[in-house]
Amino acid sequence: MIRLAVTSILLSFFVLSSAFANDHVLAEAYDNRKSDIQVQGGGVVVRLLSDDNKGSRHQRILIRLGSGQTILIAHNIDLAPRVEGLKKSDFVEFYGEYEWNQKGGVIHWTHRDPGNHHAHGWLRHNGSTYQ
Repeated sequence: MIRLAVTSILLSFFVLSSAFANDHVLAEAYDNRKSDIQVQGGGVVVRLLSDDNKGSRHQRILIRLGSGQTILIAHNIDLAPRVEGLKKSDFVEFYGEYEWNQKGGVIHWTHRDPGNHHAHGWLRHNGSTYQ
């Protein structure tokens, strides 16, 4: 029983550590106004924004990284399922492309590329992957 608890704690630590591993990459990209960077990470939901319905529809999620930087996730819901049951303070992992903006940046391409010209991205929430 104790071994199972320790294993569970270590696994949780590994998941969180790997999710925060690219915070320094995102901070550098923001500081240097870099874009088009494929990155994996995670953060806590600080605000759920209304969907962007202009052109392709996007679910918009504002997250705070472990470093304190906030980033908008723009998840294309015309190409991938909406992240259901999401609420403030939930932890979300992502794999997508970072684009610089004054407010901290945007992560997009969090879905499969139907044309196979771009890396397939994803979001993870509560054990489910959305791509």
